[in-house]
Amino acid sequence: RREAKIVEVLEHVNRFIVGRYYVEGGQGFLIAENRRFNQDILVPAEFANGAQSGQVVTVELTTQPGAHNEAVGRVTEVLGSYTGPGMEIEIALRKHDLPHVFPPEVEAQARALPSKVLKKDLNAREDIRHLPLVTIDGETARDFDDAVYCEPLGRNGYRLIVAIADVSHYVRPGDPLDTEGYNRGNSVYFPRRVIPMLPEALSNGLCSLNPEVDRLAMVCDMRVTATGNIKEYRFYPAVIFSHARLTYNQVWDWLSGKVQPDQKQAALMPHLQALDKLFRTLLKARAKRGAIDFGSTESQMLFDDQGKIKAIIKVERNDAHRIIEECMLAANVCASDFLAKNKQPALYRVHEGPTAEKLAALQSFLAEFGLFLGGGDKPHAKDYAELLEKIKPRPDAGLLQTVMLRSLRQAVYSADNKGHFGLAYEAYTHFTSPIRRYPDLLVHRGIKAVLKGEKLPGKGLEEIGMHCSMTERRADDATRDVDAWLKTYFMRDRIGDEYDGTISAVTSFGVFVALDEIFIEGLVHVSELGQDYFHYDQAKHWMLGERTGKRFRLGDRVRIKVMRADIETSKIDFALVQSVDSGIEESAQPGSRKPRQKSPRRQ
Repeated sequence: RREAKIVEVLEHVNRFIVGRYYVEGGQGFLIAENRRFNQDILVPAEFANGAQSGQVVTVELTTQPGAHNEAVGRVTEVLGSYTGPGMEIEIALRKHDLPHVFPPEVEAQARALPSKVLKKDLNAREDIRHLPLVTIDGETARDFDDAVYCEPLGRNGYRLIVAIADVSHYVRPGDPLDTEGYNRGNSVYFPRRVIPMLPEALSNGLCSLNPEVDRLAMVCDMRVTATGNIKEYRFYPAVIFSHARLTYNQVWDWLSGKVQPDQKQAALMPHLQALDKLFRTLLKARAKRGAIDFGSTESQMLFDDQGKIKAIIKVERNDAHRIIEECMLAANVCASDFLAKNKQPALYRVHEGPTAEKLAALQSFLAEFGLFLGGGDKPHAKDYAELLEKIKPRPDAGLLQTVMLRSLRQAVYSADNKGHFGLAYEAYTHFTSPIRRYPDLLVHRGIKAVLKGEKLPGKGLEEIGMHCSMTERRADDATRDVDAWLKTYFMRDRIGDEYDGTISAVTSFGVFVALDEIFIEGLVHVSELGQDYFHYDQAKHWMLGERTGKRFRLGDRVRIKVMRADIETSKIDFALVQSVDSGIEESAQPGSRKPRQKSPRRQ
């Protein structure tokens, strides 16, 4: 193949760097939070901008590092103490280059919008304000982008209405709101703070389906058969009136009979009961279709007044969550079908099956357990679903499920419809959250164009899909960083405590253990596994002792002791106390590996 060499650097990616500012021997320097930037940045005293040693700052590079010189920069922003309230979010925003301040022109456009729906906005819209649509969300939700309504149609099944905030009415292509929405790609949800894709005037106001106010919506009006198949659907712009803002727990308490609704709320019960019955029907259709249902444990952080974790609790999901999920899936599928039938170019949510390499590794792993994944070289989601159902009663079901999940590819946005493997759909789009996802906004525009007899060009969609996939990963990385920092800070007061947990990952340098009670993960370094030489087998997901034959495998139960919690690196170190399953005490003594002392300046 041809070779090339770089002749000129036109623009450097890293211009602003966030990190800790230190002064040693009269010389100021920055240690970057982004570990990929592994050089210290010199900060001359005249460029310190009042920063004190140990503070978190943002530095602008004035001299890029070269073969014969270090990087030099000047402080442009002093953020404050490393352990200050909310500092972990401020760092993550800058480390991952997340847009978090709306430009003046965006703020100006948002302020110019009306505070309520205007009469002129109702033109060419269907008025369904008489229907008792409701929103059902979590207790802490502030933006409500979907409302639902269901009525039984006897033997003909159900009428399901999913109404989604009509963001595209207010955010037009090319305007400042649209440009900023594209740049952000999606809203980012940190613990106790949200970085919205659109200004709050829209995300929490005009485009939020708040209770008992008129709102503009795009509606997917469906007829679902008694067997859970969508027989017909219709999209149309509408004006709606949400009759109540309900929560998942509230709805489930009513449906399960645990709590009786008051007189006003009781009027909603027939529609909620119809939703519940429809949900049961859709679940059967889901199983028949063969969609994969990986079970997962979700947790929630509870915070003190200083913004630090005081407890981590398990989130109990009930059927009210799943009711809304199935309703949203139905609307998303209708949107993709509508766009495909009308040959309107669009961004699809694509989830491809496993690569040949990952499939071979999975089959090899399953063979050790006497298991086999059907489907040959091209398995279907149904093959995964059937195997998941088969292994449910097994004590090692968690291990097997984890390995199966990791064999699948990551979902992305693409103009090329390749189907959604996990959900077992031939085509799938995101239609239901245009407040917080830019691809959904594009889907709304595509649907409106078809309704008007027009066709939007598909040019540039693939690039937009790549960008939105990137912003999604960027948001995930940032929220992971914040979670890791908060959990590390939480564990500082638990040094020496012992916990039971499960090996959640196996690497060449040790095993990661997820703790049962507090849903926190940490590393047991290979040097803490015992007096033996351990071989890492990536295909088998284990570490195997050369002399003792002692094995540590993904999914094994262990008991650990918390040894170290370093908030500078957001890393938590454990020492092995014993293997819970075998009850065999390990020869390695907890704490035998002393924490490494280091200067603030990384060598």
